[in-house]
Amino acid sequence: MDNTSDFGEVISSYTRGQAIEDGVLVDLTPLAQEAGFRYPVAVTRSVWEILSPGDELRAQGQSLDGRAWDLFMILRFALRESKDRSFVSFSPMFVQAPGALAKAVQLHAVCGPGDDAAPVVTIMLPGED
Repeated sequence: MDNTSDFGEVISSYTRGQAIEDGVLVDLTPLAQEAGFRYPVAVTRSVWEILSPGDELRAQGQSLDGRAWDLFMILRFALRESKDRSFVSFSPMFVQAPGALAKAVQLHAVCGPGDDAAPVVTIMLPGED
């Protein structure tokens, strides 16, 4: 079936691969695989900024790997409880400022087709797509 007759010719497309190359998405697949995820996982730039501790937080023991593992574990728990495996909301807790208590951050994870139609997971803030 030729979709060009229904929707017209594709003028432009922006692929997940391009978004990763451009830094709009950050690929966390190797770390996600270590945490037990089978599909490629990327986060939006906004989520990346939450995961990436600044110098002061690193001095207090926070690390990107540790925060990413926290995110992945809370996502796994949320997926176990969810009936819908293609979209899940979850709220991991992160220290966001030196000396502050950890605060829940609402996130969404979407599983859908990637550039080659194989499943991929994208983690984002509410309102991002």
